[in-house]
Parts: sequence; structure tokens; C-alpha cells
Amino acid sequence: MIKVGIIGASGYTGGELLRLLANHPEAEITFAYSTTFAGKAIGSIHQDLIGANLGSFTDVVQADADVIFLCLGHGKSKEFLNSHAFSDATKIINLGNDFRLSKDADGFIYGLPELNRNKIKASGKIANPGCFATAIQLALLPLADKNLLNLDVHINATTGSTGAGVSLSETSHHPWRMGNMSHYKAFSHQHLDEINQSLKSLQPDFEAELLFIPNRGDFTRGIFATLYTKCDIDFSEVEKLYKDFYETEPFVYVTTEAISLKSAIQTNNCIISIEQKGNYLLITSVIDNLIKGASGQAMQNMNLMFGLDETIGLKLKATGF
Repeated sequence: MIKVGIIGASGYTGGELLRLLANHPEAEITFAYSTTFAGKAIGSIHQDLIGANLGSFTDVVQADADVIFLCLGHGKSKEFLNSHAFSDATKIINLGNDFRLSKDADGFIYGLPELNRNKIKASGKIANPGCFATAIQLALLPLADKNLLNLDVHINATTGSTGAGVSLSETSHHPWRMGNMSHYKAFSHQHLDEINQSLKSLQPDFEAELLFIPNRGDFTRGIFATLYTKCDIDFSEVEKLYKDFYETEPFVYVTTEAISLKSAIQTNNCIISIEQKGNYLLITSVIDNLIKGASGQAMQNMNLMFGLDETIGLKLKATGF
């Protein structure tokens, strides 16, 4: 069994990891670290885990775990690793943004399996991608792979309230969020850097603008992203290159039909819809921000790092309604 420790286990991504790992046949949760809730039953904080018998949170780190998931606030993981020593054999998967960019990587490999699968398998340290970054990259990688991203890409993506984390803020209170929408960090969202980095790894001469408008939705989980750009090749060729690119991917599905957010909620899937109007290509990408956008992708990376079938524990069905 793979001995697993979760740092920052009381938040949304930590809770989602606990739920997924509790049903993983090859993993054993040895500790769930939370300084805020140390000594409290896990099910008393994550009430979806009542009856799961996962024990209590602890403020003691077990340094001999086989793998550590870091579910800390952005910028906190580097600080934590500097103050806690782990065995050289312990694998690290970081869900924050500390190590995603090459200039900050410190030995971490960017953990998008559809882009870096072989590197992930060989690595002991993974920087899990951001949620928006996952949905947007999966929508664009097939075009970059064929050097077809030559003009600006317009992106509009709406995320659920869990994307803001468990701590309350002015824009995460239910009375403000319910029945409401707003945009934030227009053209400047932090995930743009990692998206550009990945696109340039496939298309080194990529210099077009990603004009990204992130939105807050009044639902709890999921990302619904629409992207459009000019593309002068025949639609049958576009459809073929998308389906060929993802043909062997276990979690990415391509369709020419309209899709909805609930196509992917509660799964590790990314559903991509493509359609064309004249020389404009519209790509729609939907994921669950807590699963494929965070904890599910992290567990997929764990499976790859330990030589397991990457789908173990992740064969999940969407809610649908």
C-alpha cells in the first residue's frame, strides 16, 4: 500500500483528496495534517466523510510517508518544505502555484499528464496545474501541437465558488454569490503564465495573446470555458487533429455536440466540444475544478509516479442532473 500524507487536509482540495483516496485500493491515508483542526474527527469537518472512519486531523507530520500532497494556500508550500524534512524517497505533489513555472520549479515537473506523462512517471516532485489552466490548456494543446495558434485566443471561463477556497471573502459569501455573476483579474489571471509556458513547449513561436476573462459563477463546482480563435483549416481536419491528439487519453473526450457543465461534474474528465463558424473555431471545455482541476489530477499523477494504471480510483460518473 502507498502511505499517503495530506498537508492542509481541512480545505476543499484536501477534503476532495481524502474522499478520493479513501476509495483507492492501493493507497492508505496515514495522516491528514491540519493545525486548525488537530484532534477533531475528519468527518466533523468534511461531513461528506461521516462514517468513512478516517480518524482525526493531526498537527504531527509523518516524514516517512511514500507520498505527500501539499494542499496549502498559494505561496505556502515552499515555506512548508523549507521547515519540514522528508525522506529522499518521499514523493511530493504540490497543488498550489509555487512550482508551476520553470523559473520557480526547483526540480518539480509540471503535472499535466496529457502533456508531460513520461516526465511525471520519472519524477519525484510534481507541480499540479491550476484549475483554469487545466481546462484552457486541454482546449488548446491540439492546436499548438500542429503550430496552428497564430492569432489571438479569446477565452471566457466561469468557475464555481469552491475555486475560491474554504476561507470566506467578500465575494464568496452565499448571499453575494447566489444569483450573481462577476468577472475578476481580466487579462491578468495568474494561470496565464503556466498556460503560455505549456503552449510554447509545443509551439515555440507562439506569440499570440490569450485574452482571458475569468468569471465567478453562482454554482459550487466546475469550470465552463469557451474559447474562440481564427482557424483557416477545414473543420474535418480540426476534428481529426483533436480526436487524434486525445485518442489514447483516458480522461479527455472530444465531441462536436453541445455540452454542459454537468457533463464533467464529480469526474476527473475534461469534455471538449468543437464547432466552426466561417473561419472561427469555438472550443468549449468543461471540468470539475476540484477533481480534474485539482485533487483528481493530483491522484492521477500519484498513480503515474508509482507505476499504477492512472485511472485507478478515478473511474467516476458525472452527476448528470
